[in-house]
Order: sequence, then C-alpha cells, then structure tokens
Amino acid sequence: MNESVTQLKDTTGNPAPLGLLGFGLTTVLLNLHNAGFYELNSMILAMGICYGGAAQIVAGIMEWRKGNTFATTAFLSYGLFWLSLVTLIVLTKLGWGAASNDTAMAAYLAMWGLFTAVMFIGTLRLNVALQVVFGSLTILFFLLAIGDFIGAGADFRHFTGYEGIFCGFSAIYAGLAQVLNEIYGKIVLPLGPVKK
Repeated sequence: MNESVTQLKDTTGNPAPLGLLGFGLTTVLLNLHNAGFYELNSMILAMGICYGGAAQIVAGIMEWRKGNTFATTAFLSYGLFWLSLVTLIVLTKLGWGAASNDTAMAAYLAMWGLFTAVMFIGTLRLNVALQVVFGSLTILFFLLAIGDFIGAGADFRHFTGYEGIFCGFSAIYAGLAQVLNEIYGKIVLPLGPVKK
C-alpha cells in the first residue's frame, strides 16, 4: 500500500535579524553608559524590557518553530537576561529586595560568561559574524564580572564599555547583513564562511 507524504514548505520570515538587532542595539546603548557617556537611565531600562528582552523572546519562539535549537536557546536566554538585569535594578529601586553587592553581580555575570563561552563553541559550526558576536560577548561578560569582583575603577569600566559597544555593533552588523542579503538576493554584507 502506497502512502503519500505531504511536506509543508516553511514560508515564515527569518527571525534571527530581529533577535540580533534587539540584542545589539540594547547592548550598545547600555555600554555607552558603561563607557561613561551618560548615567543609567530609563531609556536603557526600556530598551532592556522591550527590544533586548521582549523582541529577543519573540525571535527565540520563532526560531523554536523553525527547529533551530541554537538560536532558540540564544535568543530566549539573552532576552531573559535583559529582563533579569532590568528586574535586578527595578526590584531594588522599589524596595522589594536588597541591592546585589559586587560579589553577587560578579557571580551573575560570570555565569552568563560561562554560558556564552559554551555557546561560542557552537558558533564554530556557523559563520564568522556570529563567532565575533559570541566571542566578544564572552569577553564582555568576564570583563564585567572581573570589574565587579575586584571593584575596578572608572578606567577599567570605561574600557569594558568600549568592548561592549564593539560587541553590540557586531550583532547589529550580523542582523542587518541577513536583512540586506535576503532583500538583494546576494551577498551585500558578508557573514563569513559557513562551517560544515
């Protein structure tokens, strides 16, 4: 007996640019603060909730639907990272919890650095653009953790901020490259070779 098999073509859009841009823009804006350009303010918190947080969560759910475990894990994790970071700040401001001391923040950031380092290993099977994003993010998390752990001064924090700005712009590049390459149907902005 012959059984017919119907395969449905995935016609949904690529959610990765949304996730990369949500991460990248929010990271740049936070790290402009870390580099000393302005104080921590509501603009950063709003970006952390809406674009860094919610948009990445949406992108992660969309990647889950496409069967992309790496992107699902990355976008949902970093979306929830942004929401947790904002929550750490807001809970303290509302008086609903004690402020995290430098040791606690160093542990928080180091765990995210460890997670990101393992995710970086996954990018070695992907493209160079994502390797730069995850590699520079790993460095950023560990620099932030070290800064909190040793009670680093302004110069170290400003240096870390500039590294974070680089990381954020690398994610913006990776997201916009995917958008432009798809629109034009050719390589407008290269992502680097895909590893097999």
